Amino acid sequence: MLDLIYEEPKPKVYSGTKGDWELVIGMEVHAQVASKSKLFSGASTKFGNEPNSNVSMVDAAMPGMLPVINEFCVEQAVRTGLGLKAKINLYSAFDRKNYFYPDLPQGYQISQLYHPIVGEGEILVNLDAGIARNVRVERIHLEQDAGKSVHDMDPNMSFVDLNRTGVALMEIVSMPDIRSPEEAAAYVTKLRQILRYLGTCDGNMQNGNMRADVNVSVCPSGQYEKFRASGDFSHLGTRCELKNMNSMRFIQLAIDFEARRQISILEDGGTIDQETRLYDAEKNETRSMRSKEEAHDYRYFPDPDLLPLEIDQKWVDGIAENLPELPDEKKIRFIKEFKVTEYDASVLTADLSDAEYFEKIANGRDGKQAANWVINELFGRLNKADLTIKESPISTTQLGDILDLISKGDISGKIAKDLFEIVWTEGGNPSDIVDKRGMKQVTDTTKIEAAIDKIMIENPDQVTKAKENPKLAGWFVGQVMKATGGKANPKAVNEIIAKKLLN
Repeated sequence: MLDLIYEEPKPKVYSGTKGDWELVIGMEVHAQVASKSKLFSGASTKFGNEPNSNVSMVDAAMPGMLPVINEFCVEQAVRTGLGLKAKINLYSAFDRKNYFYPDLPQGYQISQLYHPIVGEGEILVNLDAGIARNVRVERIHLEQDAGKSVHDMDPNMSFVDLNRTGVALMEIVSMPDIRSPEEAAAYVTKLRQILRYLGTCDGNMQNGNMRADVNVSVCPSGQYEKFRASGDFSHLGTRCELKNMNSMRFIQLAIDFEARRQISILEDGGTIDQETRLYDAEKNETRSMRSKEEAHDYRYFPDPDLLPLEIDQKWVDGIAENLPELPDEKKIRFIKEFKVTEYDASVLTADLSDAEYFEKIANGRDGKQAANWVINELFGRLNKADLTIKESPISTTQLGDILDLISKGDISGKIAKDLFEIVWTEGGNPSDIVDKRGMKQVTDTTKIEAAIDKIMIENPDQVTKAKENPKLAGWFVGQVMKATGGKANPKAVNEIIAKKLLN
């Protein structure tokens, strides 16, 4: 294994009128389990179906209906815990979290307060090259989602869509280890990446399949480290929860606004109310939603309809044996195996499909060259066209053939870019295109030398200047490439020109 040396990032410091302040941030990320059916019923979880069409009798809380645990959802939670290097609790249990809301038919949510399925874990959050923070995960518990209230269809009425009711969620709770808005976004990004590698959540934030509640508080600069060692964060300021954040950009903006709001109140001699707040993206501000409830407000008690979960260690071991290569492991392997930079490895492993595409290209070829073409040419063109790697018009076979043509000297880098454009727009076999369109690179030094001699004879003054200042030799290179339609071998051109200018 290749060891990477990381340094701890510095916490963001806010300068107030009465001193400096630091942020303390904890995250509660709700990730929808990648399951075709719900946590306690067989109803579909397909997004975009007609309202109230994915609702079973259990989801609608019809009298006499009993929940039945979905084993696959349990497996996905265990798989996630293992991916986060967390403790898997062989004993866990479900509790009822009681509250009234129009889109919660039962009048309670089935969750796990006292005995979650996953215990403490960790996530290595990368910010810039060589800068990372290890964020501790406190727990992961399974719970069912609520429905959705729709308020914008009628001026006098609200509607309820129960399609999401009962959908399995993993609530991934971090410790308050995050110290800046940028780290918060990076944490969610890394968590999303791991979940997608594991296949336990698709991470689609736009559809609400992954959303974050962000707990924000502030404390005088320097206090955080004193209390972190003891694990007692109760003296670090009253926190406010920013609810249902589903954008990395909005997470950063909301935290920054909330930090400044709290600092302003505290420096004016006020106190922070523990509450849940919503972020208004149009006004770039947070506003109060409701007072923040404590656990006792929900009157938790063990769900009488569900037996505790008792998991066999052998079953957990079997899941662990089949875990995929995770992002950090793949990144280190790419650096070692393909000799790419840490930055390039980070870009290539950001998405599993991107990593798989690159690896097919790089195997048996120059890894650095493959990385340059995938990142600069392919990713750049995909971004411009707003396409994903799975929608790429150029297959791994086609791009691999282009790189092989470069390596064999059949085409130059410039010709390769023209060829890339043709394959992108028209398709086809790169080798056949090169043959049919006469795009092969001129490697015959006799022909190249003849072209150089002709240009030198026609431009004697330029020859004199170039002999006095060798840096001007580039002018001849450009003229030769122009005369040969860009087909002359650049290396041969430079070598022959250099020899002639020495004479």
